[in-house]
Amino acid sequence: MVIAPRFGAGHRVLVTGGAGFVPSHLVDALLARGCTVVAVDNFVTGSKDNVSHLQDHPRFALVEADVSDGLPHHHPAITERFDAIMHMASPASPKDFATLPIEILRVGSVATMHLLDRAVADGARFLLASTSEAYGDPQVHPQPETYWGNVNPIGIRSVYDESKRFAEAATMAYHRHHGVDVAIVRIFNTYGPRMRPDDGRAVPTFITQALRGEPITLHGTGTQTRSVCYVDDLVRGILLLLDSGETGPINCGTEHEFSMRELAELIVRLTGSSSEIAYLPRTADDPEMRRPDLTLARTRLGFEPEIGVEDGLSRTIAHFTQRLAH
Repeated sequence: MVIAPRFGAGHRVLVTGGAGFVPSHLVDALLARGCTVVAVDNFVTGSKDNVSHLQDHPRFALVEADVSDGLPHHHPAITERFDAIMHMASPASPKDFATLPIEILRVGSVATMHLLDRAVADGARFLLASTSEAYGDPQVHPQPETYWGNVNPIGIRSVYDESKRFAEAATMAYHRHHGVDVAIVRIFNTYGPRMRPDDGRAVPTFITQALRGEPITLHGTGTQTRSVCYVDDLVRGILLLLDSGETGPINCGTEHEFSMRELAELIVRLTGSSSEIAYLPRTADDPEMRRPDLTLARTRLGFEPEIGVEDGLSRTIAHFTQRLAH
C-alpha cells in the first residue's frame, strides 16, 4: 500500500506542543516535506532547545502560548488559514500526572475544543495525538482499537487517561456534527532523542541512571511489559495517517514487547554500565502489559516499524551521552 503525501509545499500546518519530544521531530519531518509549520508551546514540558536548530528557518514559526487559553489570534503566524492542525500538546510522563494534573485536563479538553473550532473555521484536517493510556490497564492483549479499555477514572493516572478519552470523544463529535476531517492516532510507548532525562519514563530514566553508574530503579518486580517504538517510526506512522483519509482511532507503535527488567538489562549492556538493579514500590494503576495490535495500521496505512530496539536505543544513548556531557 502506498499513501501519497497530502500535505507538502504550499500547505500550512499547526503543531501544538511543537517544542516537545515527539512533536519537534514531527515539525522536522513536515518542514522536510516543504510545509510551512507553526509550532505553539507554553514550554511547561517542551523545550526551545528541541527546535533551536530551526530558529532561522523561513517556513517555521514558534509561538509561545497556552492553547488551553485559545490560539493567540493577534499573532501574524496564527491569522492565516491552516490546512492541517495537529494537536500534540500535553504533559505525558508519569511525573507530570502528579505535578501538572489541571494542565493535563485542560489541554485535553478545553484546548481540544478550541482547536476543533479552528479546524471548522479553516476547513482543516484535524489530527489528535491520543494514547495507549486510553486502554488503561488492559484485560485484552494485544490491544486492538475496538477494545474500550479498563481505566480507573479517579486514579493518579486518570487526568491523562480521561483527558485523552474526552479529546477522542470531542474529535468524533466534531466529525459527526460539523463534518470535520479528523484523524486519531493512539500512540504507544515511544523513545528517542529529545526526551527529558528526568521525566519519569523508563527509557530516559534507565539510560540516565546507567550513564551515571547509578542503580537502575524498577517499580515492582520489573515483570510488567511494554512495547517501545523509536520516534522516527512513530513520526512516519503519524504522517501516513495525516495523509490518509482514515479517521481512526489507529494504533501506532511497535510489537517488540519485553519486561521492564529486560529493558533495564539491555540498556546496562548497551551503555557498558556497572549499574545494578534496584526495586521500588509499584506505582498506582501501572498497567501490567501494553502492546498494540497493529493490524489497522498495516492494512489501512501500510505502516511497519523499521528501527530495531538495539539500534534505536543506541541512537538514544548517544544523544543522552552528549547531553549529559554538557
